Amino acid sequence: MDAALQSVLGRGAAFAHIARFHPELTAFRRDLHAHPELGFEEVYTSTRVVEMLKVCGVDSIHTHIGKTGVVALVHGAGRSAEQPGRMIGLRADMDALPLNELNECHWKSSKPGLMHGCGHDGHTAMLIGAARYLAETRRFDGTAVLIFQPGEEGYAGARAMIQDGLFERFPCEQVYAQHNSPETPLGVIGITPGPMQAAVDRIEIVIRGKGGHGARPHQAVDPVLVAGHIITAAQSVVSRNLSAFEQGVVSICSMQGGHPGAMSVIPGEVTLVGTVRTYSETVQDLIEERLRSLCQGIAQGFGATAELKYERTYPATVNTLPEAHFACEVAASLVGEDKVWRDMLPSMGGEDFSFMLQVKPGAYIRIGQGLPHGPGPHPLHNSRYDFNDDILPLGAALHASLIEQALPINREKAMTKDLSPAH
Repeated sequence: MDAALQSVLGRGAAFAHIARFHPELTAFRRDLHAHPELGFEEVYTSTRVVEMLKVCGVDSIHTHIGKTGVVALVHGAGRSAEQPGRMIGLRADMDALPLNELNECHWKSSKPGLMHGCGHDGHTAMLIGAARYLAETRRFDGTAVLIFQPGEEGYAGARAMIQDGLFERFPCEQVYAQHNSPETPLGVIGITPGPMQAAVDRIEIVIRGKGGHGARPHQAVDPVLVAGHIITAAQSVVSRNLSAFEQGVVSICSMQGGHPGAMSVIPGEVTLVGTVRTYSETVQDLIEERLRSLCQGIAQGFGATAELKYERTYPATVNTLPEAHFACEVAASLVGEDKVWRDMLPSMGGEDFSFMLQVKPGAYIRIGQGLPHGPGPHPLHNSRYDFNDDILPLGAALHASLIEQALPINREKAMTKDLSPAH
């Protein structure tokens, strides 16, 4: 890494130490990129993670937590499996997307229809970098719990790991995660106290009428017409039911009914599918209730029926305030106060780290991987997206610094150890 880029990205002992093995982290990240796997199918990925953890010298490795999940422990100075001390968790997601990659780099996906289009390969590499640094230095008092999670992209892998006893086996006091952000300038670290990502709900509206001939619509009960009115009315739920200071999104993204080749056939049934995004359970409840009332009322007015299936898939990702403020201070120690966005705008995107934050205090952090002064060329979930390897040392140093500053070594204890005859 050249000096100019290093000055942009980070400072301090952890960053300088990890920057020395930046090439190895890059090679590992690109290997994962070339071999993408979907949720709960991360066999190659988890195997490579275990191999790298052994090279890093972590103290123990635990596999098959949440199917393909991996957890590694690194004990700080004077700690052991028998006396682990306080535990802090760091999480990285490992899965890819069902997306066809259009990049031409030599590390592009080797699997048609699958790619790392969200940067989980980079997140995994950053946590490996932190594992190596923490195992080599051990300048903390307690135990780092390194969580390599499967199935973030719609499979609720975090919930699966929790149900498999993640926090019973490894009772973390706090847990942290970070996600790359192509929309954020290179090296900027953003955190939001409170809601950081939205709850993700799936809605399906099945409208049933009476099919008939397109030339004699008066003999039918047209579910396409009903669907049109429901689509329009659904857009009023946010604008006419929420305060201007509350936030929510209702999007109808699919409409299925009839057959394109049957221009004169009114179908008997139409299905609408979409998503609702909210930051609070109160707003979530309100939108569900209003949608249900609107669908039933509109359909009844036309002599049809409408059934709403409302599925709450991921809860909102809500950072706890003390941990969010702590993460900001750690970030500032790495990149300087001017590169820490302490009130980053929350996203309407979803994140299953939310399940971990429902049971443990912690924070979800974004790390900028865009251009030095603006967004990168391709957003997340884009066929030409790629993780920016320049931020690997910074992300790893941020993980490691969270551990070191959350679990500081007692100064008097450290001085006594340094002055002992063994030294």
